[in-house]
Amino acid sequence: MPILGLRVGVIIPALNEELALPHVLRDLPPGVDEVVVVDNGSTDNTAAVARAAGARVVYEPQRGYGAACQRGLAELSPCDVVVFLDGDYSDYPQEMPRLVQPIAQDRADLVIGSRTRGRCLRGALTIQQRIGNALASAWLRLVWNQRVSDLGPFRAIRRDCLQSLGLRDRDYGWTVEMQIAAARHGLRVVEVPVSYRPRLGQSKISGTLRGSLAAGAKILYTLGRYTFFPA
Repeated sequence: MPILGLRVGVIIPALNEELALPHVLRDLPPGVDEVVVVDNGSTDNTAAVARAAGARVVYEPQRGYGAACQRGLAELSPCDVVVFLDGDYSDYPQEMPRLVQPIAQDRADLVIGSRTRGRCLRGALTIQQRIGNALASAWLRLVWNQRVSDLGPFRAIRRDCLQSLGLRDRDYGWTVEMQIAAARHGLRVVEVPVSYRPRLGQSKISGTLRGSLAAGAKILYTLGRYTFFPA
């Protein structure tokens, strides 16, 4: 049966996640209508293990988190709520109803899973991630009065609201652009605590200095662009 009476579609961007994906897909709660795994240029068996676990696999050759999310959204069948979930098993998929509940109760349009407010295991968030989250969250509060503590990728949003936002970012700025656009469009944004653990496998972003710097720079650029050039 549907999750809390809503049709829920799940989008999982994945790049070389053959080790983690079977665990992610196994732990999804009952009631998910469709799972779309977006293979973002994997060189391992990501696509094969996703299909074997019952997910639909689509391909996005342009590397980038935002590009993968946009491809997944374009391919997703009709649903009420879209949930974005990482493919590295750092999130706890079984906590998905926690994110859908505020939408089902008509208290929110966008729900962010906050890793900083939840149970975050040692080593799951790097120092640079914690600093970046704190800075971005403070900026969102100051400029758009959006009271959040995290840019967590585990999130749920009404599909019609998401499509109205017109998001354009193709890489690291996707999550913060969504939160900025939600504030600008007057969407109801709430946070719920979620659990977080060290990922399976090597991170392509936070696990490398280059990736961390690139992600941080893009997030700051996105915040600055919408702050000083809001048109």
